[in-house]
Amino acid sequence: MKTQELITELKNSKLVAECPCGESFRLSDAFLFDGKGKLPAEAEELRKGLFDALKEREAELKKRRLSADVGAEKKAIEVGIGKIIEKIIPIYADFKIPICDCRPLFEPIDMIAFRGMTEGKPESIEFLEIKTGAGRLNAHQKMVKDAINDGKVGYKEV
Repeated sequence: MKTQELITELKNSKLVAECPCGESFRLSDAFLFDGKGKLPAEAEELRKGLFDALKEREAELKKRRLSADVGAEKKAIEVGIGKIIEKIIPIYADFKIPICDCRPLFEPIDMIAFRGMTEGKPESIEFLEIKTGAGRLNAHQKMVKDAINDGKVGYKEV
């Protein structure tokens, strides 16, 4: 049986095929052709459409990759600037705690302030976490905050 005769038989049959995607369809509804020769115009048009869609997707992925690289670089710069600011924040005029009352800790909490210490009247001790922009506490900072809020703070002489 020749290839074209087989295609005609399949088109006239009641056979059902299953697509790799899991959907079933009747072969009589399918566009069947001999793939060994030149593609029919309809198949060539479909191939070109799929190829163009693939190229668009590739361009989109490249764009997303560039945007992710730019986003990561921007975030790294923001974090770096934040690390610098948290170390020099006590020298700003708007910072309400005298610089002499502040001691840097850096990690996991940025600073501890002994309010009133410079006047010889310590009023309170505060743990300070400096954030720029919409920064959020990391897991370790949250644990320290929770311990402080739960009153799990003490003093020991060693």
